[in-house]
Amino acid sequence: MTRMSLAKINGIEINYEVAGSGPLVVLVMGTGSPGRVWKAHQVPALVKAGFQVVTFDNRGISPSSECADGMVLDDLVADTAALIEHLGGMRARVVGTSMGSRVTQELALARPDLVSHAVMMATYGRASAMQRAWSKAERELYDAGITLPASYRAAITAMNNFSPATLRDEQAIGDWLAVLEFSGGQPSAGKRAQIGLEMRAGSERLTAYRKITAKSLVVGFADDRLIPVHLSREVAQAIPGARYEEIADTGHFGYLERPEIVNKVLVDFLR
Repeated sequence: MTRMSLAKINGIEINYEVAGSGPLVVLVMGTGSPGRVWKAHQVPALVKAGFQVVTFDNRGISPSSECADGMVLDDLVADTAALIEHLGGMRARVVGTSMGSRVTQELALARPDLVSHAVMMATYGRASAMQRAWSKAERELYDAGITLPASYRAAITAMNNFSPATLRDEQAIGDWLAVLEFSGGQPSAGKRAQIGLEMRAGSERLTAYRKITAKSLVVGFADDRLIPVHLSREVAQAIPGARYEEIADTGHFGYLERPEIVNKVLVDFLR
């Protein structure tokens, strides 16, 4: 059974869903995407493995408060902490991807009392020149009032987020293009506010991550163009005792592209 609720925390509303029963797993999504993306593959696998799973829409993603006037990464960290406290304040297993991984590692650092296990997929501890350029370009595109055709946005999203193996598979990429074109939606002020969130103390956080005490797993997606695996490895090397897993034939959307492999890695670690 899935329970959907709105929580009033930190002066805003956060939309969240709870599924299953058992130890708490909180899934933190990346930039511009709703929490329901996890429901395609990760939620069923984790519920089946005996976990209570919480997904939610980060501020910026409706029906959570859009906070279109802006936000910083610390706001998302505080929201995730407050949601765990709202759910009872027990130590949780927290799993993030991309921006959600940055939230996860900052939460593990700031609130070790709330995080027993931390999983960071497609993460980094310092922003590269290419990442800064991409975020700047996305913000400027929105500010220019340009709405890209759905087919173009779908093609760009596929090229940036899937591996060459999937792009070569005519049937698979045809299916993904159809899904992306249908579900892409229009840019919103809330999503724009999420783009390019700055890290709390500047662009380099690797030194700070040496103080993380949660049991940690970093997952790199071997063909990730947006967050190359060397950046994820740096995070694993910084966190004491962290384990690193690299999954072949996966792009930035690895948790959607190779869900069976990703789910096995998650379940084995979280158990």
